[in-house]
Amino acid sequence: MSSDTQSKVQARHLKRSAFLYVRQSSLRQVFENSESTKRQYDLRQRAISLGWHVDQVIIIDSDQGLSGKSSADREGFQRLVTEVSLGRVGIVMGLEVSRLARNSSDWHRLLEICALTDTLVLDDDGLYDPAHFNDRLLLGLNRTAT
Repeated sequence: MSSDTQSKVQARHLKRSAFLYVRQSSLRQVFENSESTKRQYDLRQRAISLGWHVDQVIIIDSDQGLSGKSSADREGFQRLVTEVSLGRVGIVMGLEVSRLARNSSDWHRLLEICALTDTLVLDDDGLYDPAHFNDRLLLGLNRTAT
C-alpha cells in the first residue's frame, strides 16, 4: 500500500462501511463479459486490504444489466447515494467509478455528496478523496474521458 493511500484511509473511514457497486450496462454484457464481472467483485478484496473487515464490505449488484444513463430506475445506485448521504459509507468502489453514473449530473452529485460526507472513492486506477481538489479534478477528468 502506497503512503498516499495510507494517508487517505483513516480510522474514521474504517468505522463506516465499504460499498462496492457492481454493474454492467446490458444483460448481454453480464453474460458475455464474465471476466469484467469477476474483476468487479474482486475489488472487495481491495477494501479488505485497506483495512475494512469482511462484514463491512457491502456489495450492491442489483443494477446488473441496467444502463447508467439515468439513476431513475437503478435502485442499487439510489441506495448507494442514500447511504453515502447518511454518512454510513467510508469508501465507494467500482471497477471504473466514472461509470457509476453515465449521466454527468448524477456523477457530479455523487462526488459532491462524497466530498461533503468525507467518503473516499476507489477504482482500478486509484484511491481518491473527493474533498481534495486534485483528486476531484482527476475524477472529473476521468468522467469526461469515458
